[in-house]
Amino acid sequence: MIQLANSRVKAEKKEKKPKVLMGIQQNLIYCDYDTKSIITFLCEQSNSLYNCGIYWARQLFFKTGRIISKFDPINEVGKNIHAQAMPSVPAQQTLLSVSEAFSSYKKLRDLFIKGQLLDQKPKPPGYRESGGLFKVAYPNIGAGKPTLTDDGQIRFPLGLTINRWFKVKEFFLPLPANLDFSKVKEFTILPKNGEFYLECSYETPKIDIELDVNQALSIDLGTSSNLMACVDTLGNSFLVDSKHAKSMNQLYNKRVANHKEGKPQKYWDGFLDTITRKRNHQMRDMVNKAARVAINHCLTHGIGTIVVGWNVGIKDGASMGKQNNQQFVQMPLARLKERIKQLCEIYGIRYVETEEANTSAASYLDGDSLPEHGKKPQGWKASGKRTKRGLYRAKDGSLVNADLQASANILRKVAGNLGIDLSRLGRLCLTTAGRIRLWKLPNPNPSPKESPRL
Repeated sequence: MIQLANSRVKAEKKEKKPKVLMGIQQNLIYCDYDTKSIITFLCEQSNSLYNCGIYWARQLFFKTGRIISKFDPINEVGKNIHAQAMPSVPAQQTLLSVSEAFSSYKKLRDLFIKGQLLDQKPKPPGYRESGGLFKVAYPNIGAGKPTLTDDGQIRFPLGLTINRWFKVKEFFLPLPANLDFSKVKEFTILPKNGEFYLECSYETPKIDIELDVNQALSIDLGTSSNLMACVDTLGNSFLVDSKHAKSMNQLYNKRVANHKEGKPQKYWDGFLDTITRKRNHQMRDMVNKAARVAINHCLTHGIGTIVVGWNVGIKDGASMGKQNNQQFVQMPLARLKERIKQLCEIYGIRYVETEEANTSAASYLDGDSLPEHGKKPQGWKASGKRTKRGLYRAKDGSLVNADLQASANILRKVAGNLGIDLSRLGRLCLTTAGRIRLWKLPNPNPSPKESPRL
C-alpha cells in the first residue's frame, strides 16, 4: 500500500501544470520633461548593459564553444558600471534578456543541425546600436518592485546609485484605469519610434464556453482586396475588407518617400518617428478588430474550431507586381494569425493551421485534388479558373467568389483528419457574402431608405 501511495504521489508530481495565459496591454506614456529624462537615462543604460552581456557571451562562445546558461550574465556582468547605474532588479532583467537571446539561438542551431525547418544557418545574437535605447522591466514581485500610491500612480524606485548621483529616488507613471495593479505581473518601459510605452503583463483567465468542435470556420488571409475571407461549415461566409488599411499604408509610404527625398537612405528624424508610430497604431488596431470579428463569429454560432491557411515564408519572393507587392508585404498577416491563435486559447477554441498550396487554383465545387506544395502530380490541372479579380469560374460555368472558394479549399484540406462535415458548405455561401469594413461604423439612426451596411 505504501509503494502504491508513493507511486501515486510521483505521478501527481509529474502532471503538467495548466498553461498560464498572459495578456499584454501597451499604453503610450505621457509625462513631464524630468520623468522622460529619467526614463531615457534608464533605457540608455539598459542598452549599454545588454551590449556588455552580449559581448561577454559571444566571446565565451567563440573561444570555448559553450553557450551561457540562464544566470551566467548576472554573475559575470552584474557588477558592470551600467548595471550599477540601474536599479538592481531591472538590471538583472536586462541581463536575463541576453540569456534568452542565446537560449533561442541554441534551439535554432539544434534545428539547423538536425535539418529541420531552417534553410539558413542561424547566427549568434548581435549587438544593439551603440547609444540606443533598450527596454527596462520591473517585475511586480519581490524587493524593488513598483508600488501603487493613493492617487493611482505607479511608483518606480531608482536605487541607491542614481539617488547618490542625481538625488532622485523614484519616478511616477499613471496606472491604466482598466487594470488591477495587484494582477499585473510585470511593468516594462519600451522605447519605440521616438516615444516610450508602458507594457503591463497580466494573467488572463480562460473563458469556458460550450462550443461544437465539429463545426469549423476557415480563414484565408491576405488576399488582394480582403484581409480575411471566411467560410464556416454552417453555410455562412463573410469578407473582411482591407482597402482602408492599404490606403493607410500607401499614404504612409508616400509621406516617407517625400520627406526622405534627396537624403541618405538611412536618414531618420522625429517627423518619420511620428508618422511611423501612427501607422503602427493603425495596423495594431486593425489586427485586434479583425481577430475579434472572427472570434465573435465563432462564439455567436457555437463554432469550436478555426482553420487558418498559412504558408511559411508567405511574403518571401512575392511576385504580384510592384504595387500589389507593396500592399501585400506591408500587411501584418503573421501578427493577425498569432492574435487569432491567442484568442482561441482564451475561449477554448481549437486552432488548426495548414498549408494552403493550390487552394486558389483548385475548384471547390468540382472537388479538385489539393496537392501539397512541391508535390503536384505531373499533368495536374484545375477544373476551373479565375476569370478576373475576385471571381472564379467552376467547370459547369458557375461563378463564385475566388477568395471564399480558396477558404473553402483550406477547410477541405483538413476536414478528413478533423472529422468535419462539409455538406452545408455549398455554392450559395461562396457566391453571396457580407463585407465587413473595420473602421466603418453603422449609422445609429439610419433613414427609412438606408439600411446599415457591414
